[in-house]
Amino acid sequence: MLNLASLALRAGDPILPLSRHLPFALQRLVIEKTMARIFAEPVADGDFDCLRGRWLRLEVTDLGLAWNVTRTDKGLRLDRTAPSDLCIRGNWREFLLLASRQEDPDTLFFRRRLIIEGDTELGLEIKNLMDSLDPDRLPPRLWQLIQWLGAGATGIDPHQGVQQPSA
Repeated sequence: MLNLASLALRAGDPILPLSRHLPFALQRLVIEKTMARIFAEPVADGDFDCLRGRWLRLEVTDLGLAWNVTRTDKGLRLDRTAPSDLCIRGNWREFLLLASRQEDPDTLFFRRRLIIEGDTELGLEIKNLMDSLDPDRLPPRLWQLIQWLGAGATGIDPHQGVQQPSA
């Protein structure tokens, strides 16, 4: 029996790719506002300063989406075509596993489920940044949702903590 999170993820498979058709200006507006809210403290604390003057490209290959992110005086900013110093590429479920901490970054990178290319020094700084971000700084309901969906992606019932048989 599949748990509800697994069903929600399966429902996302045909729907999420449609997001590539949203105009980049709308994507940028939503993502920049979301990052400003979620990462306000870490940005203010200088945690993202490794991106000042450098660009990180995030590519969600199975959705056909990509964004370049940098740190400016106004916070984290997105651009579609900026030349990237570092690229992290993978499918959306791998990014979900990373965000939910169901898998650690090293496992995802070493197993080539997430691909990292470019400036290796910046790559190490970004990996350390991901490890250091405290999920308790996120709005509690958002963190619960991310964990719930991440557990669903692993087949673990987030309420029971046990492996669910696949259908």
